[in-house]
Amino acid sequence: MQTRFQADLAAFAAFALFAALGRRAALGLCALLLCATCHALEINQANVAELDSLRGMGPALSAKVLQARAQKPFESWRDVMKRVSGFGPVKAQQFSDQGLTVNGQALKP
Repeated sequence: MQTRFQADLAAFAAFALFAALGRRAALGLCALLLCATCHALEINQANVAELDSLRGMGPALSAKVLQARAQKPFESWRDVMKRVSGFGPVKAQQFSDQGLTVNGQALKP
């Protein structure tokens, strides 16, 4: 997952190219770059930096996630919410909206 800095840098580069390449080419490039920043982050594979990059996660919660995952991989969103203190339905929805998945699945509302 790209950091916020990398995403901002990519957006800046795309807009700089807007002036150099012309409107159509630059808009196409912008669309590609924006799509590249919107990919999923699997909770069973994410490292501490990737988890910390999620708004609302923070170092304490990401440490709890990694500690619980070290016992065994998460099976579902319900499993995450059950095993990680402070990871309730509201946080789960917030993280899912940012691209976090559990076994490839987004949280279903």
